[in-house]
Amino acid sequence: MSLFNSLFGSSEEKKETQSKINWIPLQHLGQLDEMIAFSEQKPALIFKHSTRCSISRFALKQFENEFDVETLNCNVSAYFLDLLEYRDISNEIANRFQVMHQSPQLLLIKNGQSVYDASHSEINAGELVERL
Repeated sequence: MSLFNSLFGSSEEKKETQSKINWIPLQHLGQLDEMIAFSEQKPALIFKHSTRCSISRFALKQFENEFDVETLNCNVSAYFLDLLEYRDISNEIANRFQVMHQSPQLLLIKNGQSVYDASHSEINAGELVERL
Protein backbone atom coordinates (compact mmCIF):
# COMPACT_ATOMS: atom_id res chain seq x y z
CA MET A 1 0.00 0.00 0.00
CA SER A 2 1.41 3.37 -0.94
CA LEU A 3 1.86 6.24 1.49
CA PHE A 4 -0.87 8.19 -0.32
CA ASN A 5 -3.36 5.34 0.11
CA SER A 6 -2.48 4.93 3.78
CA LEU A 7 -3.13 8.64 4.40
CA PHE A 8 -6.20 9.20 2.23
CA GLY A 9 -7.56 5.71 1.68
CA SER A 10 -7.75 3.70 -1.47
CA SER A 11 -10.67 3.91 -3.84
CA GLU A 12 -10.79 0.12 -3.59
CA GLU A 13 -11.41 0.23 0.14
CA LYS A 14 -15.03 -0.20 1.16
CA LYS A 15 -14.62 0.97 4.78
CA GLU A 16 -17.76 3.07 5.00
CA THR A 17 -18.45 4.09 8.56
CA GLN A 18 -21.98 4.87 9.59
CA SER A 19 -22.46 8.47 10.69
CA LYS A 20 -24.11 9.18 14.02
CA ILE A 21 -25.64 12.29 12.48
CA ASN A 22 -29.12 11.76 11.07
CA TRP A 23 -28.32 13.34 7.70
CA ILE A 24 -31.26 14.09 5.44
CA PRO A 25 -30.17 13.68 1.81
CA LEU A 26 -30.86 16.93 -0.07
CA GLN A 27 -31.87 15.68 -3.50
CA HIS A 28 -34.45 18.05 -4.97
CA LEU A 29 -35.18 21.77 -4.97
CA GLY A 30 -38.53 21.24 -3.26
CA GLN A 31 -36.69 20.07 -0.15
CA LEU A 32 -34.77 23.36 -0.13
CA ASP A 33 -38.06 25.30 -0.07
CA GLU A 34 -39.36 23.09 2.77
CA MET A 35 -36.13 23.44 4.74
CA ILE A 36 -36.26 27.24 4.45
CA ALA A 37 -39.90 27.29 5.66
CA PHE A 38 -39.19 24.91 8.57
CA SER A 39 -36.11 26.92 9.61
CA GLU A 40 -38.54 29.41 11.18
CA GLN A 41 -39.13 26.82 13.95
CA LYS A 42 -35.98 24.70 13.85
CA PRO A 43 -32.58 25.66 12.41
CA ALA A 44 -31.20 23.60 9.56
CA LEU A 45 -27.67 22.95 8.49
CA ILE A 46 -26.47 22.03 5.05
CA PHE A 47 -23.19 20.18 4.51
CA LYS A 48 -22.12 20.45 0.88
CA HIS A 49 -19.78 17.58 0.08
CA SER A 50 -17.75 16.57 -2.96
CA THR A 51 -17.55 12.80 -3.06
CA ARG A 52 -14.37 12.95 -5.17
CA CYS A 53 -12.40 15.25 -2.87
CA SER A 54 -10.22 13.97 -0.04
CA ILE A 55 -10.29 17.40 1.65
CA SER A 56 -14.08 17.34 1.65
CA ARG A 57 -14.09 13.80 3.06
CA PHE A 58 -11.65 14.84 5.80
CA ALA A 59 -13.72 17.94 6.70
CA LEU A 60 -16.90 15.86 6.89
CA LYS A 61 -15.35 13.22 9.15
CA GLN A 62 -13.78 15.87 11.38
CA PHE A 63 -17.10 17.67 11.71
CA GLU A 64 -18.94 14.43 12.51
CA ASN A 65 -16.33 13.53 15.13
CA GLU A 66 -16.32 16.98 16.79
CA PHE A 67 -20.02 17.64 16.93
CA ASP A 68 -22.12 16.64 19.94
CA VAL A 69 -24.51 14.38 18.10
CA GLU A 70 -27.22 14.52 20.77
CA THR A 71 -27.32 18.32 20.52
CA LEU A 72 -27.35 18.22 16.73
CA ASN A 73 -30.01 15.58 16.24
CA CYS A 74 -32.37 17.28 18.74
CA ASN A 75 -31.88 20.94 17.88
CA VAL A 76 -31.24 21.14 14.15
CA SER A 77 -32.25 19.42 10.93
CA ALA A 78 -29.08 18.24 9.17
CA TYR A 79 -29.09 18.11 5.36
CA PHE A 80 -26.35 16.47 3.31
CA LEU A 81 -25.77 17.56 -0.27
CA ASP A 82 -23.71 15.49 -2.71
CA LEU A 83 -22.86 18.47 -4.85
CA LEU A 84 -21.46 16.43 -7.72
CA GLU A 85 -24.79 14.65 -8.10
CA TYR A 86 -26.96 17.68 -7.37
CA ARG A 87 -25.00 20.67 -8.63
CA ASP A 88 -28.21 22.54 -9.49
CA ILE A 89 -29.20 22.51 -5.81
CA SER A 90 -25.73 23.72 -4.82
CA ASN A 91 -26.04 26.60 -7.28
CA GLU A 92 -29.47 27.48 -5.92
CA ILE A 93 -28.12 27.48 -2.35
CA ALA A 94 -25.40 29.93 -3.38
CA ASN A 95 -27.99 32.12 -5.08
CA ARG A 96 -30.66 32.10 -2.36
CA PHE A 97 -28.31 32.62 0.56
CA GLN A 98 -25.84 34.89 -1.24
CA VAL A 99 -22.82 32.74 -0.36
CA MET A 100 -20.03 31.85 -2.73
CA HIS A 101 -20.03 28.16 -3.67
CA GLN A 102 -17.34 26.21 -1.82
CA SER A 103 -16.66 22.55 -1.24
CA PRO A 104 -16.77 21.37 1.43
CA GLN A 105 -19.10 23.97 2.89
CA LEU A 106 -21.34 24.17 5.93
CA LEU A 107 -24.28 26.56 6.23
CA LEU A 108 -26.61 27.17 9.15
CA ILE A 109 -30.08 28.37 8.16
CA LYS A 110 -32.32 30.15 10.68
CA ASN A 111 -35.51 32.03 9.88
CA GLY A 112 -34.94 31.46 6.19
CA GLN A 113 -31.46 33.03 6.12
CA SER A 114 -27.88 31.80 6.31
CA VAL A 115 -26.48 32.92 9.66
CA TYR A 116 -23.23 30.97 9.41
CA ASP A 117 -21.21 29.57 6.55
CA ALA A 118 -17.74 28.12 6.51
CA SER A 119 -15.67 26.04 4.16
CA HIS A 120 -12.64 23.77 4.18
CA SER A 121 -10.60 23.99 7.40
CA GLU A 122 -12.80 26.84 8.69
CA ILE A 123 -15.67 24.41 9.34
CA ASN A 124 -15.88 24.35 13.13
CA ALA A 125 -18.48 22.44 15.13
CA GLY A 126 -17.95 24.69 18.18
CA GLU A 127 -18.70 27.86 16.22
CA LEU A 128 -21.79 26.26 14.77
CA VAL A 129 -23.09 25.35 18.23
CA GLU A 130 -22.61 28.95 19.39
CA ARG A 131 -24.94 30.11 16.62
CA LEU A 132 -27.67 27.56 17.29
